[in-house]
Amino acid sequence: MIKGLTYIHAKHPWFLAITMGFIAITFIIGMGWWGFGEQAGNSVASVGDLSVSRDEFKRAYENMYRFYKEKVPGEFKDETIKQFVIEQLVDNRLWLLAAKDMGITVSDGDLRAMIVQVPEFQKNGAFDPELYQRLLAANHLTPKVFEEAQAKEILGNKARMFVRDAVALTPSEISEGQALMTRQPDADPTKATAAKDRVLEDMLFQKQQRALVAFQESLKGKIPVKIHRESL
Repeated sequence: MIKGLTYIHAKHPWFLAITMGFIAITFIIGMGWWGFGEQAGNSVASVGDLSVSRDEFKRAYENMYRFYKEKVPGEFKDETIKQFVIEQLVDNRLWLLAAKDMGITVSDGDLRAMIVQVPEFQKNGAFDPELYQRLLAANHLTPKVFEEAQAKEILGNKARMFVRDAVALTPSEISEGQALMTRQPDADPTKATAAKDRVLEDMLFQKQQRALVAFQESLKGKIPVKIHRESL
């Protein structure tokens, strides 16, 4: 287990994305996709020199299926869940390979700072080491295995944030956004300024999302991806 988890409170701008991904991935889809014998069993997919084992896919699928059954109202198709799970497993590996090419690394401080902020590991608003180990044990995990898995999750998220943060609005796009707001004058100057800021923020967010999708698609064009659907 990483030392000093109780005392680390550093914050980074990409924490929200990491924490949300952490909750969705580790507690819903499978408690650390990367942490359990990646080479175990026959692979259901290969992404560059990485693979997705049948055991890993099965574990992720079963956890996602239970989540849908318990939390999502209405009918859902088994094939839809399988498709979602395998796509997420493949996408995570693509971003891990991208992070390697970018020279991105994850420090112990990055890992500690992320883990202490996860609500499931907190008691009375603070990280609780005993709760942390107890929850991992309940999911048949050791801290070492779990932390190695999460380090890879952070690595992939850092690569995503690297691409996202490289995107900015051009002067013409800013002018366009400001022009949109001048057509809807507000009697309150303070509200008008806030509204203009929101328009620009929304424009930037949409541009960043398009950049992430485009970059991920470019990865698929450069990195060999093969899914053995007959094994799903």
